[in-house]
Amino acid sequence: MSLGNRRNGREYALKVLYSLYDQDRPIQEVLADFWRNFRFNDDVLGEPEEMQDSEVLPEVKEFAEQIVLGVYEHLEDIDAVLRETSKNWSLDRMARLDLSLMRLACYELMYMPSTPDRVVINEAIEIAKRYGTKDTSAFLNGVLDKIAQQVKARRQEEA
Repeated sequence: MSLGNRRNGREYALKVLYSLYDQDRPIQEVLADFWRNFRFNDDVLGEPEEMQDSEVLPEVKEFAEQIVLGVYEHLEDIDAVLRETSKNWSLDRMARLDLSLMRLACYELMYMPSTPDRVVINEAIEIAKRYGTKDTSAFLNGVLDKIAQQVKARRQEEA
């Protein structure tokens, strides 16, 4: 899958994760609603597609869902790592977008070892530049770099 397709998948996953704050429904229902309605112009995080009639490539959709379902399944572990790493920031104090993006990247760092850490962090930073505030990328970079080091150390211990 190309880097552009993976970026698109990450952006879609971010939008679903962002929307989960307002949802108390089964994750499969949330995903189904998202794919049915993702082209709406009043999307809080911006329009994902330039053309209304364009289809999401199956590999992009699959990658986005893999991330969303992975974050959903491992949320407790991901949030524990985020709490441990960002000691001066409680998860409740973090901007909703920042937390969603950190959860996404943290999932990739912890559970998708085939993607190099630098790629995960750089992708998160680029997405943060598009959707976040001027401080989001620096904040993410610091936290995600620490997490990447911790994950790498744990993998070496297990080997």
